Amino acid sequence: MRTRRACFISALTAMSLLVVGGCSIIGEKEEAAEPVGLKIMVPNTKGGGYDTTARTAAKVLQETEIARNIQVFNLPGAGGTRGLQETVKEKGNGKLAMQMGLGVVGAVYASKSRVSFAETTPIAKLMEEAGAIVVPRDSPYRSIRELIAAWQSSPKDISVGGGSSVGGPDHLLSMMLAKTIGISAKRVKYVRHDGGGELLPAVLGGEVSFGVSGFGEFLEQINSGEVRVLAVTSENPIDVLPNIPTLQSVGLNLTFTNWRGIVAPPGISMAERKVWIESLTAMHDSREWKSELAKHGWTDAFMTGFEFAGYLTDQDRQVAEILAELDLA
Repeated sequence: MRTRRACFISALTAMSLLVVGGCSIIGEKEEAAEPVGLKIMVPNTKGGGYDTTARTAAKVLQETEIARNIQVFNLPGAGGTRGLQETVKEKGNGKLAMQMGLGVVGAVYASKSRVSFAETTPIAKLMEEAGAIVVPRDSPYRSIRELIAAWQSSPKDISVGGGSSVGGPDHLLSMMLAKTIGISAKRVKYVRHDGGGELLPAVLGGEVSFGVSGFGEFLEQINSGEVRVLAVTSENPIDVLPNIPTLQSVGLNLTFTNWRGIVAPPGISMAERKVWIESLTAMHDSREWKSELAKHGWTDAFMTGFEFAGYLTDQDRQVAEILAELDLA
């Protein structure tokens, strides 16, 4: 698989009006409601990337007085598709939105979900984040080359932990890394966890040989020395992780980037959709949000509305194609 394909999540396609699902088509002159009492659902456990992103967004929205009384709550299960199902059930609820990303796109395939993100109202893509290959501080693997050599020598003895279901970013990255170094996807011992909040203790406790997820999931433990990063999956080194090699820099032709965004239930009014889009756009333009991007090492990848809808359509197609290439779909 060529490098650009591995970095598929950065691609854009033409906008599609059909993907908006149950969106109401209401006149543009409809007046938007005041952004008060909004709720953001996180479809996995506390402490993971979705949770961190949602709570950071809520904090900035309130600190900047763009919106008031924002509630963030967790509804984990089935790789995010439980939350997706509940979001779709909340048809017409313009006060609710769900934090989602590539993981939910893949989980729809893995869990054979009866609903998909195409039934939601796309609001905004917020950011992108590179992946990281990590081990606990007492791991015998001191470099990515040592880990790869051990994995190639005995795949049955090496387990990889991820915070997503089959088809999610951590799973896809694990399988693509295995393929890059000549290991069949069927020989990979992938241990799934429901978000980074569950993955972290598995890595720290040595329950898996190494962990794969967005580097932001481990940033606090990286800084404290509890976790060691062997490599990152971005094209270029990451500012908040100085001296950590990229996979490309050690001769592996692979890059990969995850993303996170916001969707709302189907059937909300154009005015309610406008509240979300304008609020998140104002947040994106604030100094406070730019500071959070730098703090977490996130890449600004903001897009809204129908542009984001087209992006989601493309993501669905590319996830299906990649799973098929890996003989996993």
